[in-house]
Formats: sequence, structure tokens, C-alpha cells
Amino acid sequence: MKPVLIFRHIDFEGPGYLGTFLDKRQIPYEIIAVDAGDTIIRDPGKAAGLVFMGGPMSANDGLDWIHEEIQLIRRAHILRIPVLGHCLGGQLISCALGAQVYRNPVREIGWHEVEVTNTLAAMDWLAGLPSRLTVYHWHGETFDLPDGAIPLLTSLHCLNQGYICGNSLALQCHIEMQPDMIPIWIDNYRDKIGQISDTVQSAEAMQTDLHSRIEDLHRVADTVYSRWIELLGHKVR
Repeated sequence: MKPVLIFRHIDFEGPGYLGTFLDKRQIPYEIIAVDAGDTIIRDPGKAAGLVFMGGPMSANDGLDWIHEEIQLIRRAHILRIPVLGHCLGGQLISCALGAQVYRNPVREIGWHEVEVTNTLAAMDWLAGLPSRLTVYHWHGETFDLPDGAIPLLTSLHCLNQGYICGNSLALQCHIEMQPDMIPIWIDNYRDKIGQISDTVQSAEAMQTDLHSRIEDLHRVADTVYSRWIELLGHKVR
């Protein structure tokens, strides 16, 4: 089986729980460390699927590697090679598919609720989960839906939290979190949580009941990732 290629944009925003999920199912993957200067392939056919992680940059930044990733996503989408994006990754997918990425009305940081949309696609991708889910967020921008996209998740403060478009799954929220990742993000992005609000939690609040929250988040991730790997031709047992 060809490997899943996971594009990392900053060293402490790696695949997280997605790596654990793939390891358990013996699905090979390789990390493309864009932050360390790894080359971005041009041919998506070399991979079983493509995954794009988060990062503090904007999909609208005029960086060469952002342009290269957007072009790669566009080619993968045309070839129906599965693509998955988390936060910045979801925004890159949106740009590649012709939608706009822009500043969200508020910054969302911490544990906040999302709602499953009333669509057949959401019933498929999120089968067995409750209609309201508490997931992790760290973003100041958001995306519109590309033509043909079906919304899966929405929230009070960010209309588009996730969608499926062909074989491309874009998420604004973070379902890949592991317990050790959250204090690292807090330390590295502390300037973003200086002003606490209804949508920006304190460092203490984000780490309260952390292991219980992570367990619940992993149940969401297991459901979503299990559905996504079906696109790779992997049968979920």
C-alpha cells in the first residue's frame, strides 16, 4: 500500500492522535516536515492519501510552500485521491477548491461545542455520535464552502467547522489532539490567549479535566478517521 503523506507545517503540530490511529491499523504514513524544508511532491499519485496539519500561518500568505500545497491538493482532488485537512489544512483545501479563507468574527481557542448538520453526509461520516460534540479549537480564520461541498459540522461562532467535497474532508477544528500537545500549544501561542472571552479559554480552563476531554475527542476522531480511511480502500473491522 502506498503511504499516507502527512504535511507538517510547524514542529509541534504533528499528526498527534491520527498517527496513533494509523499505526494501530498498520496503515503506512510518512511525515513531510515542511517546517524543516522537506520537498513537497508534485504528483499526488505517489500517495494513498494526503493529510495537511495546522499551523499559525494563513492560507492566504504568499509563501511558496503554501502555493505548492494548494496546487497539490487541487491535483489530488481531480484524481479523487483522499485528502484530509485540520484547521490550516482545511483552509488550504478550501483555497484549492476555489473557496475563500478569511478572518472569523471571533478567535476560537479551547474546548467549544460544534453541532452535526442535518445532512445525509453528516449522518454517514459522524454515525453513532451525538448531535452536539465538544472538540478542540485554535483558530482565528475560517473558510467558505467550495462548490459541491456538503457541511458536516457547524458552531455558534464559526459557521463552517467541517465539510466533505468529493474525497476531500476539511475540518476547522482539531480532532487530532493528544494530552501532551495542549500545554505545548499554550506555551508556544500564549500571546493568543491574553484576553479571555466566551470563545477564548484560559490556559487553566483548557487543561481542566483534560484526559476525560481527550478520551471523548478520540471517540470523535475514531469515527471520522475510520470513515476517511475507507476512501483509501481500507476496510474498517
